[in-house]
Amino acid sequence: MTSAVTAFAALHRTGAPLLLPNAWDHASALALADRGFQAVGTTSLGVAAAAGLPDGAAATREHTLRLALALGSRPLLLSVDAEGGFSDDPDDVAAFAHEVWTVGAVGINLEDGLGPADRHAAKVRAVKSAVPGLFVNARTDTYWLGDGDETETLRRLDLYVRAGADGVFVPGLREPAAIARLVTRVEAPVNILFSPAGPSLSHLTDLGVRRVSLGSLLYRRALGAALDAVTAVAADRVPQGTTPTYDDIQALCRGGGAVPGGGGPALGGDGSARVAASGAQAAGTRPRGARNETYRTDSGARSW
Repeated sequence: MTSAVTAFAALHRTGAPLLLPNAWDHASALALADRGFQAVGTTSLGVAAAAGLPDGAAATREHTLRLALALGSRPLLLSVDAEGGFSDDPDDVAAFAHEVWTVGAVGINLEDGLGPADRHAAKVRAVKSAVPGLFVNARTDTYWLGDGDETETLRRLDLYVRAGADGVFVPGLREPAAIARLVTRVEAPVNILFSPAGPSLSHLTDLGVRRVSLGSLLYRRALGAALDAVTAVAADRVPQGTTPTYDDIQALCRGGGAVPGGGGPALGGDGSARVAASGAQAAGTRPRGARNETYRTDSGARSW
């Protein structure tokens, strides 16, 4: 049977682009999986906000690891948003990546935060040396935090791909022509962050994008729905929108059942169903290693 990590990588190469929804806790991840999304990412903003911590401040290492531990054995392909790896030390980043791999994640997202590109490339290289099978999505923040310099974006992405990145991520890039140029010039699957103000999913598909992430959108929409609901009740109106029942949520926590509308296939950019080569059950097929094993990075052996 095709391994889970191979199935996850294949979603970036074949058929419609991978539409990756991002969860912030156990229930949101399983609800998305139940809806038919066999690959689910985490959102660093959602994880941080739920814990009362700032995003992008390397403050949620243990929270992120706990969520990966809760989800890694579930019937989904899990990619972990790890900010910048929670450290500037490439070996520490590799150690974290090995931990999430050990508990069942098949992918990790690492952002450069517009820091030194060579340092970020070293992180990518260390992770791929320590955990060759983990899908590393290398993010540059040239559009998210910078002025969107295309030459600098390409320089950084080229460094990350040469360091071993399996995919590249450019959040904040929304101009169709610039996206198309990036796709043709980068030798790795390109990931774009969906924005309601940017190209539609079908347009991104036509541009050659291979992965479309939702980032913190679902978390922010969930908060918005909560505010809309309480406002409606206060105004003596019935809240609108999908509302799972108490039993629906209990079923998710027990690992069974479905939420309203669940059970259908996830749709690709052309509206077609996405089905990985190994199916959703592949998420539980990869053998997991022991946490006290020794592994090797470019700078030597490490163990814990």
